[in-house]
Amino acid sequence: AASHVIRFTCELCGLSAPFSYYGQKPPDTRAIVLLEECFVMKDPFSPNRDKFLILGSNCSVCHRTVCVGTDCSLFYTKRFCLPCVHKHLDQFPLQIRNELAKKKSSQRISSTT
Repeated sequence: AASHVIRFTCELCGLSAPFSYYGQKPPDTRAIVLLEECFVMKDPFSPNRDKFLILGSNCSVCHRTVCVGTDCSLFYTKRFCLPCVHKHLDQFPLQIRNELAKKKSSQRISSTT
């Protein structure tokens, strides 16, 4: 019987991959509890069954499905998609705002060369 593959797709960058679990306690992991409900896949590069990759989660503000890539989301106590981060930037700590500003200026430099 063919098993039904459920896919995770990031609503911002379009990254798409099959996932095997959604939640905070991936199966076959000893005593691991994730800080958020995540889309998880078994690590295809590891022979260990208990190794896994976190693909993404849902934005805690708008509930959009986003990958963990730094261009799409940010985890600060909860998962936030970058559009929501920028919309509510004043509510994030200075350290986070500084990191985002640094990232933005380095992107500008790399896109002009």
